Amino acid sequence: MSTVNTAFEITSEDNLPDTGIGGVYEVVLTVEDVEFAKKYFEEFGFSEISTADFSAKEAKELYGHHSNLKSYRLQNHNIDSHGLIRIISWENPINKGIGLVPPRSIGQRIAVMHCSDIFRLKDVLENASDNNLNWNITEPVSDDLFDLDGGEKSFFKRPVIVRENAAYGNFFNHIFFQRYGYHIEGYGTINKETPLATSEFTHHDFFVNCKDLEDMKYLSTALGLKAEEPPKIDSETQKGPKAVFQMQKGESHWYQGFVSPNNICGKLKIFIPLEDTRDCSDKQKVGSIGMTLHSFCVKELKYVRSLIEKEGLSPTTIFENEFGEHCFNFTGSGGCSWQIIEKSDFVNEPIKNLEFTLTKN
Repeated sequence: MSTVNTAFEITSEDNLPDTGIGGVYEVVLTVEDVEFAKKYFEEFGFSEISTADFSAKEAKELYGHHSNLKSYRLQNHNIDSHGLIRIISWENPINKGIGLVPPRSIGQRIAVMHCSDIFRLKDVLENASDNNLNWNITEPVSDDLFDLDGGEKSFFKRPVIVRENAAYGNFFNHIFFQRYGYHIEGYGTINKETPLATSEFTHHDFFVNCKDLEDMKYLSTALGLKAEEPPKIDSETQKGPKAVFQMQKGESHWYQGFVSPNNICGKLKIFIPLEDTRDCSDKQKVGSIGMTLHSFCVKELKYVRSLIEKEGLSPTTIFENEFGEHCFNFTGSGGCSWQIIEKSDFVNEPIKNLEFTLTKN
């Protein structure tokens, strides 16, 4: 096991570069059936806000894959600063992608959202057979993740907990969570008119192939994300990780969370298994089917690109993406692919201060 705490000594909030970075802006999903994908995410509250095309020549320059593409950007209700999804249809995708694999496989990407009824979602997905959907769904498990639940419980003093589960599929990977007894404003905003009563994507989980978390330090030193807390090891002895990631006896992984200093939501969570596990990285490249790219918005694109270069990474030159936004792409350690977009103004301004409000539910 590697000691990784020293990787974050230089990334205290005072020492972060001022990139103006927000939370994870988009998960970019390549699909074979665009119309099905759009209808699917509409049920979770996402609606199409823009559509764009890219020629094979343009796509090769920015994405490294010579194929025409069409993109669709979807937003959940009015949350425009983070948690969006971009659906891409490549004319000639590279391969079929990772598909349905064990949860802790290298290259696995999982998108997380707040929900109003976790058991209803489980029932819906378990009974879904549309478009050859296949699901590996975990049982919802509860825990006190934020040390809010103290003292003896009774009918009148109810537990303050979060319940979560995962649905791993050949089409998309979800983690859902439901709160009991507390509320966080700006972290998972649910539009009650949404058919499935779910929020924007609140955070994203990455299983990566790195020797230790030192390899991911560019997320702080170049992009400006702050480490939530010192890295730690999760194991199968913890009921939350054991259930959600279907961990077997003896399995464990390093875990590190990153969050924007400008947004409590759109967090990024990195996991590095400490035992040999399946490596699907070769099917997780941009141009493959599945979740292959994520984007961030920053205020000074050239500055951030220079920081990426200083980290020894190889960003593309600055292009306009298919939506006409100035951006660049790069692939970091562990096979993580990113698009960095120059944008800092949003209609729905994100919340910067994390506050817990106890409720009576």
